[in-house]
Amino acid sequence: MVFSSLEFLFLFLPLFLLVYYLLPLRGKNIFLFLGSLVFYGFGIAWNIYYLVLIIASVLLNFLAAKGMEHCRRKNRIRRGEETAGKSSMGEKVILTLSLCYNFGLLLFFKYAGFFVENIILPIGISFYTFQITSYLIDVYRRKTRPEQDVIRLGAYLTMFPQLIAGPIVNYSEVYKRLRKRKITLTGCNHGLQYFTLGLGFKVLLANQLGNLWEDIQTIGYESISTPLAWLGILAYSLQIYFDFYGYSLMAVGLGKLLGFRFPDNFRQPYMSLSMTEFWRRWHITLGRWFREYVYIPLGGNRKGKVRQFFNLLIVWLLTGFWHGANWNFLLWGLLLFLIISVEKAGLIKVLERWKILGHLYMFFLIPVSWAVFAITDPVMLQVYFLKLFPFIGGAGNQGVVFSGDFEKYIKIYGIGLAAGLVCCSGLVEKIFMKWRNKLWMSLLLLIIFGAAVWCMYRGLNDPFLYYRF
Repeated sequence: MVFSSLEFLFLFLPLFLLVYYLLPLRGKNIFLFLGSLVFYGFGIAWNIYYLVLIIASVLLNFLAAKGMEHCRRKNRIRRGEETAGKSSMGEKVILTLSLCYNFGLLLFFKYAGFFVENIILPIGISFYTFQITSYLIDVYRRKTRPEQDVIRLGAYLTMFPQLIAGPIVNYSEVYKRLRKRKITLTGCNHGLQYFTLGLGFKVLLANQLGNLWEDIQTIGYESISTPLAWLGILAYSLQIYFDFYGYSLMAVGLGKLLGFRFPDNFRQPYMSLSMTEFWRRWHITLGRWFREYVYIPLGGNRKGKVRQFFNLLIVWLLTGFWHGANWNFLLWGLLLFLIISVEKAGLIKVLERWKILGHLYMFFLIPVSWAVFAITDPVMLQVYFLKLFPFIGGAGNQGVVFSGDFEKYIKIYGIGLAAGLVCCSGLVEKIFMKWRNKLWMSLLLLIIFGAAVWCMYRGLNDPFLYYRF
């Protein structure tokens, strides 16, 4: 089940909210936990093993945090208050074993595909693994207290608005609202507005632009012209943005309906002047996770330039590795590391000073980097790059190209591409935030909702791209 489905919109969500709003706080947490497991069950086609897997994650990590708390108390009693801020050996052992369990399962399911076929990835395992490990590490660091109620921890980890594809929420961001939250008409209204805007981005933009990328794959990379190759990767760049951004907006909106406040995951990344800035604006919560739990513990930028670049290399290789069991993701991570390293060596100052140059630079690099991300077959990736840059391979690398292919597809998808370019500028969000309390904005969002439902009814809908990660 996905947010952009008729079953979710007209069956699961209304029934869930009807019961949820009638329950007291304790009942809300229990129902949120159980309802999220039901939502997840539909997503994994009720594979009992994967359902047990996420429940075990809740229970084992709940016990691990409690175990660290117990070791801490024993250490304080035995050695005195002067050791209160120091981690005991017991805490270190429990944390290490817990991280080995969490990441061991992730590595097995996600990367066994390098060696063994027919292993199906449990939906959302990358996101909920990162989320629960952030909780454990924060408990170990004493940044947050261990949760004493397994239901609250279960509601935090499995909360269906962000379970499948984020945003990755730190426990400290929902700690208070798991204990006390107030649901208001204003909050629900804003939640519905965010959800509808995200639904529009997903169904009306991402899905339609994705059709162009699918058309190109059907034609075959060898048989497209250079202009169509650039048009196709532009369409994919817009598709992946509005797909994931749309999901994140829907998640934020659903969070508001439930009485929670989730962090922003995107801040107009396509308006960035550099790749460094881009990755501060794209998938913000994933970048935050790598910064707080990998980059800074490795030393960050505190141990000199050489060590900083080494730390960046580790982070970007892990970022690529996190996205999947294909070599193109490692290549993509390495490419981003090289680009960002060049920027940190001095290029970023030029790009920030000459903003037009920065925008042109990113208008070129964004689709090129997404091409490496999108095409998993190394041979096909090479073919596509020879189409993007035909002067590299010469005329001998050109296949049979259909005359007028660019003109044909620009007529079909031109309006959608133009709409996507306008919407990724941040203009829509500015208008939305300024006028969202006006009647005409509510009517416009109602039209967007109706159009999205019509597209879903016609079968013009696809699962979210980030479900596969």
